[in-house]
Amino acid sequence: MPETTPVKTINTGIKLDESLHARIKALGAVKQRTPHWLMKTAIEEYVTREEAYEREKAEDMQRWQNYQLTGHAITHQVVESWLNSWGNDDERECPK
Repeated sequence: MPETTPVKTINTGIKLDESLHARIKALGAVKQRTPHWLMKTAIEEYVTREEAYEREKAEDMQRWQNYQLTGHAITHQVVESWLNSWGNDDERECPK
């Protein structure tokens, strides 16, 4: 079996007010998870969501810049017609 390199972890601290800390502990007890697991999962989900948002924002900016350079756009009517063709015998290809 090939050896896998262990993932390097880094300890970091976060200051929480007592109320939030108590809520995390209580939720951890209900979910049968440690506060560490809850916080790590929450941070991972947040970072994943925000990274996707930033990628989409960059794509939108690229599309906007492309439109400003070329003037090429797909009208609402063309997109609506294409969407209305979905599931029909005459389903159309995505407009470009």
